[in-house]
Amino acid sequence: MTNTETVRASFTAFRAQDAAAAERLMADDFVFTSPQDDRIDKAAWLEKCFPTADHFAWQKLIAVTEVDAETVLAYYEYELQTGNRFRNTEIISVRGGRIAEVQVFFGGRVP
Repeated sequence: MTNTETVRASFTAFRAQDAAAAERLMADDFVFTSPQDDRIDKAAWLEKCFPTADHFAWQKLIAVTEVDAETVLAYYEYELQTGNRFRNTEIISVRGGRIAEVQVFFGGRVP
């Protein structure tokens, strides 16, 4: 599986709430950072962030691009159940076929 395929599979696992698939794609030393989370580990992400998929009405990957041998940039749009739409960007480090780090940058509301 390529790094971009790994990232796409991770988004699919999240939306499907397939925790087993998500965990298989995550490195043991996985870390996650967003404006709301500062370098939380795999267990904390699975407990806090993973269950939030039901907040989304839909999510669409706009671009998933390999930047270098270990870095993938994911740009996506989503709509919350409230009807508000947003776009975010993630810088994702993939090592040995598993996601080692995710850095999320929140975008603005889409009109």
